[in-house]
Amino acid sequence: MEEKGRAYETCPMGVAMGVLGGKWKLAIIWRLFEGKLRFNELQRLLGGITAKVLAQQLRELEDDGIVSRLSFPEVPPRVEYELTETGRSLEPVLDAMCSWGKSHLAKDETEVVVTLKS
Repeated sequence: MEEKGRAYETCPMGVAMGVLGGKWKLAIIWRLFEGKLRFNELQRLLGGITAKVLAQQLRELEDDGIVSRLSFPEVPPRVEYELTETGRSLEPVLDAMCSWGKSHLAKDETEVVVTLKS
């Protein structure tokens, strides 16, 4: 019998969900495809995410090798985040999800028009 909470380590979908799951991780990754961003820039671009949650999500993405954190010894401190090579490998996955989302939105709009005409 598998230890509870460890099943994801042997299931490819579980691994992906473990790394990418959560409300903000995909949005963070999507924004980082634009290039290096500082913490406050990223928070502003995401809108609605608290500093605590953003820090937690970035830490988890860093632990999973998706994001790298670059700290500069300056006053005031400057920290930049960017995607690692592993993080960049997610681009086709997120592009496919974005395409699906656009198709789904178009489908919903078509269904609303048909419903209104009925």
